[in-house]
Amino acid sequence: MSASHYKSKTLATWIAVIGGGVGLHRFYLNGFRDVWGWLHGVPTLIGLYGVQRMDDFGQDDMLAWALIPLLGFALAAAMLAAIVYGLTPDEKWDQRHNPGTAVQATGWGAVLGVILALLLGATALMATVAFSGQRYFEYQVEQARKISQ
Repeated sequence: MSASHYKSKTLATWIAVIGGGVGLHRFYLNGFRDVWGWLHGVPTLIGLYGVQRMDDFGQDDMLAWALIPLLGFALAAAMLAAIVYGLTPDEKWDQRHNPGTAVQATGWGAVLGVILALLLGATALMATVAFSGQRYFEYQVEQARKISQ
């Protein structure tokens, strides 16, 4: 196996942190024929469309309420992938992604990527749950007010 085909665990971790929402980490590891890599971008783009709708139409746009959580879950999933990559033992990583090569120690780069992914992923997930819960309960209160009038 040539050096150009070597898949770095640290690089895969950081690609998942930076571009995981659109599947760049999957393309790095599996190439551009990876269907799951292409599907990663769909919820991210739909969620970004929801953010744009909320910016254009305000907080009362119910379609935006439904679309924005997709962005949060897509980002949280990308961060989970970064955490899994970074915490995979070096032997197992090289056996799967670099068969036939000597095991290479990862170092602190992957650990720092995991720490950042944990912070970003937890933030995205908590914000998504809080946003969805707030919108749901505001909608319920609005409906209750309409019924009582």
